[in-house]
Amino acid sequence: MKTFTKEDVLEKAAENNVKFIRLQFTNIFGTLKNIAITVEELERALEGQISFDSSVIEGTVDRHESDILLNPDPSTFVIFPWRPREGAVARLICDVLNPDGTPFAGCSRSVLKRNLAEAENKGLHLQVGAEIEFFLFQTDESGKPTVITHDQAGYCDLTPVDMGENARRDMVLTLQEMGFDVSSSHHEIAPGQHEIFLKDDDALAMADSITTFKFVVRTIAQRHGLHATFMPKPVSDVNGSGMHLQISLWRNDQNVFFDQTKPNGLSAIANRFIAGLVEHAGALTAVANPLVNSYKRISANDLAPVLAGWSENNRSAMIRVPSWRGAGTRVVLRSPDPSGNPYLVVSAALQAGLDGIERGLHPPAPLKEDIPAWEIKNVIREKGLPRSLEHALKAFKQDEVIWRALGESISSRFLRVKEQEWERFQSKVHRWEIDEYLRNY
Repeated sequence: MKTFTKEDVLEKAAENNVKFIRLQFTNIFGTLKNIAITVEELERALEGQISFDSSVIEGTVDRHESDILLNPDPSTFVIFPWRPREGAVARLICDVLNPDGTPFAGCSRSVLKRNLAEAENKGLHLQVGAEIEFFLFQTDESGKPTVITHDQAGYCDLTPVDMGENARRDMVLTLQEMGFDVSSSHHEIAPGQHEIFLKDDDALAMADSITTFKFVVRTIAQRHGLHATFMPKPVSDVNGSGMHLQISLWRNDQNVFFDQTKPNGLSAIANRFIAGLVEHAGALTAVANPLVNSYKRISANDLAPVLAGWSENNRSAMIRVPSWRGAGTRVVLRSPDPSGNPYLVVSAALQAGLDGIERGLHPPAPLKEDIPAWEIKNVIREKGLPRSLEHALKAFKQDEVIWRALGESISSRFLRVKEQEWERFQSKVHRWEIDEYLRNY
């Protein structure tokens, strides 16, 4: 993570002829927001003197909003490469504060910082990498997105079959120019689907990166006449998009998930962390898969992470432990999708794992590598993740650890808004129902 000071930001803004600065922040539901200021206001902004009302953070407008302040993090200063060099545009990611300078309870970035500080007090440092999938679709004559893919390519195909290669290359180059450490990129299994892999970083920096990543990918796609979507399952009958988190815990520069004295190389801490994730799988799913549409992705098929368990190779498990050992030992949480708020997803996963460590939980036996198609539905009934947003929210409501990880303010607002979302979905008649029933009933 960069260590810019306020003075560094002012100096770099002047050196690079920055004219506008976007003060960016994320609302409870993971949507990136911003307030644009001119460079003349930058010094005042760096002192935390830009104010607005809390409705933009909480995602809804009601009669109980409060005044809040933006507190930019100087280490997040970056200039947008796609904007003109003359009159350049930069951004700063902000924490949200109360007028008295304390963290605003609805600020998900502050929530992650609190959870990471709790881990640090136990001598543990969280590192996270992210494999993020998305679709590229064509737009219509009015520029509105369609669900028509721009190619019919498959896993790791090349041009000319992979027609998104140029857009994806520009995305990677832009991300690298902005300081991202990109490990790889490729075409995914479904037509029009792509993946970019961000290398491990400090958990807070990675959550910042995921939020920025989605903004950059959509911006570059638009410049190619395409629409990038992180909707988990935009097209029926093909794979949905996931956001696999590669998690490792460190103490004094040592990966505490690794123990060379154990037959499989996994330490007691690693096993307990995995057990905590499985223990809290239901509530964690509500945070990591927060849309009605999310549950169209985590349904029974060969690749969807539908089971609350772990394995080295079974792709139906929510957790995979790759074969790498030593410093590369990690737990891959495969169930999240990219619609989730990364600050809250990482917070929930961390506290679930810490709970497993503190309580000395033992993980279930690893799932066998090959579960026949005829058996998978029976296994899902016993060990499956929630099958709908409604079921996930019920688990979330009852889980004190995950509720506490997000805090009372965010948890209660998240639950209320998501229950309303489920009820709106339930009240609508969908195309499938018309096609299935109208003719026969």
